Amino acid sequence: MSASRSDAVADRLRIAGGMVSFHVRLTPKGGRDAVEGWQAASDGSEHLKARVRAVPEDGKANAALVELLAKTLAVPKSSLRIASGATARLKRVEITGDSATLAARLEGLAK
Repeated sequence: MSASRSDAVADRLRIAGGMVSFHVRLTPKGGRDAVEGWQAASDGSEHLKARVRAVPEDGKANAALVELLAKTLAVPKSSLRIASGATARLKRVEITGDSATLAARLEGLAK
């Protein structure tokens, strides 16, 4: 990946050692399962907005998020993990795999 490409995704994605990480703002009990694109936070950072029908009890919303992201990004669920924020709306998600492909798929979610 070129330096200019890394700079372009620096606010959204962290790419290191075959892993891509990014933040997701999850809305549980959102009425539908959907990824709604990237949104800027007040501090200038960006996060992916997602909503799931599942309730935030016993990890159900987190499991639904992993399933939704796996389907959206065409990766196995086993390659995704919620690295931090399991009980918060803002979560950090890590995906292992081909970094360039994953970064392109994530960037393609922009709305």
